Amino acid sequence: MIPEEELKAQRTLNLAPMVDFLFLILAVFAVLAITRTALYDCEVNLVKMDTLTPPPSFLEAKPGYTILLSISDQGQYKWVTEFNEFLLDGVSAVKAELLRQEELGLLPADKGKTKVLLHIDKDASWESVAKVIFAIKETGYQISPVYSPE
Repeated sequence: MIPEEELKAQRTLNLAPMVDFLFLILAVFAVLAITRTALYDCEVNLVKMDTLTPPPSFLEAKPGYTILLSISDQGQYKWVTEFNEFLLDGVSAVKAELLRQEELGLLPADKGKTKVLLHIDKDASWESVAKVIFAIKETGYQISPVYSPE
């Protein structure tokens, strides 16, 4: 009464649940990528540094501190101070330096009072620029990329 095909042991693997699982994993990573961008890609202001025009309102002098960072055309990060400048080895070094200066009390306790100005070389790769912007936003500081017209 039962056909022979149904009595034989199945030697195939059902891939439908595995495909469903991979689709769900892909959807989770897509949501995470969009969420990360939405969280950290807000309030980044591009500042034109020109001697003829006044600075924008968000750069007006307020009690606080201004950090100057620059990215070279090779993607190297440089911390610029009043007296000297020194190279930092990657994004993790930038984050570590911010946290170190915060622990030493060189930066105000209120992170809203600290402005990070990022001078970008016109030949710098966008990957190095995006990495440092995300890293600085993750530490809670405000960042403003600056450029000088030619």
